[in-house]
Amino acid sequence: MNKPTPEFPVEISVVVPLLDEAESLPELIAWIRRVLTARGLSYEVLLIDDGSTDDSWTVIEALAGQDAAVRGIRFNRNYGKSAALNVGFEAARGRVVCTMDADLQDSPEELPELYRLITEEKYDLVSGWKQKRYDPLSKTIPTKLFNAATRWLSGIKLHDFNCGLKAYDQRVVKSIEVYGEMHRYIPVLAKWAGFRRIGEKVVQHQERKYGHTKFGLERFVFGFLDLLSITFVGRFRRAPMHFFGTLGTVSFLIGLFITFWLTGQKIWLSTHNLRARSVTEQPLFFLALTAVIVGVVLFVAGFLGEMVQLNGPRRNDYLVRERLR
Repeated sequence: MNKPTPEFPVEISVVVPLLDEAESLPELIAWIRRVLTARGLSYEVLLIDDGSTDDSWTVIEALAGQDAAVRGIRFNRNYGKSAALNVGFEAARGRVVCTMDADLQDSPEELPELYRLITEEKYDLVSGWKQKRYDPLSKTIPTKLFNAATRWLSGIKLHDFNCGLKAYDQRVVKSIEVYGEMHRYIPVLAKWAGFRRIGEKVVQHQERKYGHTKFGLERFVFGFLDLLSITFVGRFRRAPMHFFGTLGTVSFLIGLFITFWLTGQKIWLSTHNLRARSVTEQPLFFLALTAVIVGVVLFVAGFLGEMVQLNGPRRNDYLVRERLR
């Protein structure tokens, strides 16, 4: 096992985003402490209060006063799980960073093995898979469809992208930015950043003991839109002309081809003394005109995207994995 160093003051950072989970926090912290202390792992727990309206922050203050390993960050209002995770990743100091939900449905018993997979098996990221779930069908069926779509679009063979229990090499969390509702796609963000050793571990799923779920079915609709967004941005952020320019060129050439074909047909019919309709009277001409206009618009969009990228502050923001002298 790795020991604390000036670079990594603790071996494992546990980032816990939460919203109105005052009842579960004391039990969660005691459980994490019991498991990690028994394994001799130095740790810290970052509790990120995402604008709770109950007594969550009061409980966090009390827990931090009793245990120096507990740290708290409180948002002024509810910003969402992605924001909470991003702030937690920025503050984490551990060699390995683990995330878990605060509702006691994720078991801290999994943390030592997740830590081992990162430090000894050299995975960049290990995602939990709740193979046996204690959720209603209204939640499990959309989840399966969502995971299947994500596997297909991302090429990452995980069964449960949305599992809150994950472990990361610190380089991963310090190299990515989680925003919007992108917490569901952290493995995809990691892959686009070049961290391709992504593993999976079957984990226990506990029944909810306190409170109620904070997520509705609308998350699957928004999640699919976010998936399309992250797939596009990941592939074409640095070269938007490759996407818009290609589509624009194809559309323009199709419109141009139809126009020449209609014109050639008109000339051929006229030279053979056959009745020929005017080119501008044919519906196909307007389809060709639309294709040309769309092609020009897409090409200009790609050009503007390239200009924005060229003048952006992160245009040369490349991730360096290691350096030698």
